[in-house]
Amino acid sequence: MKILTVDFPVDIDTCGEMMKLLIVDDHVLFREGLASIVRSEADIEIVGLAGSVKEAIELAGRVKPDIILMDFGLPDGTGADATRAILSAHPACRIIFLTMSEEDEDLFMAIRSGAKGYLLKNIHPSKLITAIRAVESGESALSRSMTLRLMGEFSQTSESKRILNHPTLTRRELDVLRAIATGKSNQEIADQLYLSENTVKYHVHSILEKLHLKDRKEAATYARECGLVK
Repeated sequence: MKILTVDFPVDIDTCGEMMKLLIVDDHVLFREGLASIVRSEADIEIVGLAGSVKEAIELAGRVKPDIILMDFGLPDGTGADATRAILSAHPACRIIFLTMSEEDEDLFMAIRSGAKGYLLKNIHPSKLITAIRAVESGESALSRSMTLRLMGEFSQTSESKRILNHPTLTRRELDVLRAIATGKSNQEIADQLYLSENTVKYHVHSILEKLHLKDRKEAATYARECGLVK
């Protein structure tokens, strides 16, 4: 499981079969608004809307979604409860939490329940769509703040080691990120890693998009916060 924070839709095929999406949220206006946004995407089909754990489990069994956008707080339980039940019956389904909750306990519970992503509801619609496609292609999606919390909480645990063995970035992107954190230019990074400057530019763009970062300065800060460089 690769943990992703997205943006640049590289290597994501939007010309294949329609992706079936189920939305689970107890706020009618939010889920209807979200469905309206997603319906504009040619490769995604909304197959159901649910407002509770019970409805989510029943609908998932009936419509067999590829992806579920799951709120955490539901009237009859939590999204984690629904996730465990759904995945026990339909292990191929991929579930992304889309929630207002920034509580560490909710984040950890969601990840332990088997979710492939945890995003906050203030995410830009275009980034949400990219995250959905990325998870459908086999990656995982965490917002930057949630990634940092996860790393901080589990840095000394065996659970952390399992999670961090599946990093957000590719091995080459991590190499480029470490070099960015040391202040190297694209050409200097290219010389160090035996790459072309254009390839480095591509990796830099991918890093910024995946981690939801604005520029190289933020990337360098992120690398230091995550302990990638001293």
